Amino acid sequence: MDTLAKLQILSGAARYDASCASSGSKREGPSCGTGNTSSSGICHSWSDDGRCISLLKILLSNDCIYDCAYCVNRYTNAIDRASFTAREVIDLTLDFYRRNYIEGLFLSSAVMKSPDYTMELMVKVAEVLRIEELFGGYIHMKIIPGSSSELVQKAGLYADRISVNIELPSQASLLRLAPQKHKHAILEPMALIGREITNSLVDRKANRRAPLFAPAGQSTQMIIGASPENDFQILRLSQGLYKKMNLKRVYYSAYVPVTEDNRLPVLAAPPLLREHRLYQADWLLRFYGFSAEEILSEDAPHLDESFDPKTAWALRHPEFFPVEINRADYATLLRVPGIGVLSAKRIIAARRFSQITHENMKKIGVVFKRAKYFITCSGRPFEKPDQQPAIIRQQLLLGESRECLISPLPRQLVLPGLFA
Repeated sequence: MDTLAKLQILSGAARYDASCASSGSKREGPSCGTGNTSSSGICHSWSDDGRCISLLKILLSNDCIYDCAYCVNRYTNAIDRASFTAREVIDLTLDFYRRNYIEGLFLSSAVMKSPDYTMELMVKVAEVLRIEELFGGYIHMKIIPGSSSELVQKAGLYADRISVNIELPSQASLLRLAPQKHKHAILEPMALIGREITNSLVDRKANRRAPLFAPAGQSTQMIIGASPENDFQILRLSQGLYKKMNLKRVYYSAYVPVTEDNRLPVLAAPPLLREHRLYQADWLLRFYGFSAEEILSEDAPHLDESFDPKTAWALRHPEFFPVEINRADYATLLRVPGIGVLSAKRIIAARRFSQITHENMKKIGVVFKRAKYFITCSGRPFEKPDQQPAIIRQQLLLGESRECLISPLPRQLVLPGLFA
C-alpha cells in the first residue's frame, strides 16, 4: 500500500479524537531548523485571533489488538487496515509543513502488538523530528495507556502537548465496554505527566536552559453518552483531574455510533446539546470559581438543556441576587449570568472612574438581556424586584423563543470543545 492510500485511511480514522487543539506552547524552534510555535498556540480549526490553523492529524496505525465496543478501530470491525512507518510520518510532516499545508502534527495510534511497542514508534517520530530534522513546529502526541514511564517521559520532552484519553468516566464502564483497558493504566501516566510538568516549571525558574516538558500541558477526552454516567459524575471526575493531574483541559466527545454492539445504547442522534452544556459547565470549573457540587448534585445530576449552567445555577439561588454592579467584587460578578471573565474585568476597571450605567454595560460587553434579571446599578433594578425564579425562567425562555422567531436562518449549535 502506498503512502497516499495509508494517509486516506489513517487521517479518516483520526477524526474521532476531539482533543486535537492546543494551546500556548512557547517552544523556540532552532535557528537553523524548520518551523516554530507561537504563543497563540496551534488549533485544529481556529486560533484565538481568528486564523484558520491546520495540523496533520493522523494515526500511526489503525491495526488494533483491543476490542473496545465504541471504537471504529476495534479488531473485530471489518475495516481497511494500514500502518505508517516512523519514517513515513516524519517525511509527511516535513513535506506538508514546507508546502505550508500545516503548522504541526497531531499523532495518535491504535495499539499495535503492545502499548510499549506502539509508544516507542510514536516517540521515535517525535525524537527524529526534533533532534535529526530540527523541526520546531507544534507536536501533540497521544500517550498509549499502559506504556512505560520512560517512554512517557521521553514523549513529554519532544512534544508540546501530550494527552491520555480517559474515554469512559468510570471503571465499571471500562470493564463493560473496553475490558482490555484498566483505570490505573490511564491514571498513572496522567499523574506522572502532571508531576513532570510541575517539576519542569520549577527547574526552569532555577535554570532557563532546563528542558521543557510538555510546555502546552496535558489534556484528555471523555466519550459522552456511550455509558450511563450522569453529568454530575462526569463533572466531579473532571474537577478531580484538574486538581490532581495538573490537567490543561478535558474534552467531551458526544458518542457517535460507528459500530454495532449490544452493549452500546441506541441513540437517535449524538448527544450534541449535552456535550455543549458540559463544555459550558467545564468553563465554570476552570475560569469562574464554581465547583461541581455547586453546578449539580446527587438530587439534580443532569444539566438543564434549556439554559447554560450559570443561568440554571442563578435560578436555583435567588438569595444570591440581585448583585450591585458598582460594588460587587470580581468573584461575585462572575456569578452573574451574562457577565463573563472579560466583561467582569472591564466593569472593575471602568468603575474606578465613574459609576456603571445601563449604557456602559452594553459597551462593556455584558449580555444585558440575561443579566438584567440579576443585577442593580446604583441601587436601581432593571426588572421588577423580588420576582420568583419561575417567572424569570419563563421570561428568559420567552426571550430565547423571540430571538429564534426573528432570525430568518436556523441557529447553529456552537461546540467550543471541538473547534476552540
